[in-house]
Amino acid sequence: MCAAGPSTYHRSVMTERLWASRLSRAVWDSLLPALLLLHVLTMWTPVAAGLTAALALPLVWRRRAPLTVFGAVAAAAFVQWLVDVQLPASAALLVALYTVAANSTRRVTLVAATAVEIGAVLACLRWATDGAFLTPFAALTAMVVAAAVLGVNDRTTRAYLEALRERAVAEERARITREMHDIVTHNLSVMVALTDAAVHARHRSPDKATTAMLQVSETGRQALTDMRRSLGVLRTDEPDAARHPLPGIAQLETLAGQMCAAGLPTGLAVDGDHAHIPASAQLTVYRLVQEALTNTLKHTPTGTHATVHIECAAETVTVDVTDTGPVSPVAACGHGITGMRERSAVYGGTVSAGPLPGGGWGVHTRLVFGGSAVST
Repeated sequence: MCAAGPSTYHRSVMTERLWASRLSRAVWDSLLPALLLLHVLTMWTPVAAGLTAALALPLVWRRRAPLTVFGAVAAAAFVQWLVDVQLPASAALLVALYTVAANSTRRVTLVAATAVEIGAVLACLRWATDGAFLTPFAALTAMVVAAAVLGVNDRTTRAYLEALRERAVAEERARITREMHDIVTHNLSVMVALTDAAVHARHRSPDKATTAMLQVSETGRQALTDMRRSLGVLRTDEPDAARHPLPGIAQLETLAGQMCAAGLPTGLAVDGDHAHIPASAQLTVYRLVQEALTNTLKHTPTGTHATVHIECAAETVTVDVTDTGPVSPVAACGHGITGMRERSAVYGGTVSAGPLPGGGWGVHTRLVFGGSAVST
């Protein structure tokens, strides 16, 4: 019998949490009506007990049907006023108003608050002692306003948090899209170039063809690892996590070697110490260089050379990638350049990509990872 896998375990945990959340919400929804119903124990008249139940019990369903519950509680309160019985359970009307304000539009909230305020006026007219109308009226009005305002604030806060959540989801999707584009485009371009080289060398130099195909296999494995890491499904106990650290400036030498093997001679120069640069900024540098070199590999003829120059400072890192190939209009468009600009903008940088005065193509940006961001 097979043991439950990680996905089964996570589904079980999520189910338990969902049921716990529902149970907790049901308990809280029932707590207030239960407290209001305790007053029934001190009552000896069936009318008072029945009205208390009519005021309190609907609150159990106030989250599911706030307007229906408000109508039921308001009707019970009106009957209470008609039979001239004062009850502590009348506070249920404020709870129902709060729930309506927390789950409905402002127009509906205004109508509900007006109805409760009319009830407050009627209550003061009937039950105010010795003609003291103003004091209880002011107190009840303050409670009505407070219930409505608290409900509106709760609804606004939830809407704001939901907007933040949606924005975070959109940003995460954009990040994954950029990662997938860079990983797939780069590795497929390298694999195609290596395969072409292996095909041409299979008769003249079988050893070189074998080496190229082994590099294709390694490139494919690296692409799979990068994709799984980017999608957030690589487990920490997986051996690949140790063999393939998050790409950074230290891995640019391997990237340059990979491009050379694919047919694009690439020189690399790194000035300054990069140990203090955050891992996220180093990943951005790596992806920028990777995309720029991939564009060169895809859009320039054989014989083109590329140069990568990285300058690391205390709070900035400058990236320059140039090549000697003819200018290709295709390289200036598409999702690649857009993704580079989006990555660079996170660190206050502006990507400059275009033809060089002496010929060739260049990509330049400066990332600011400390202090205030300054675009260059």
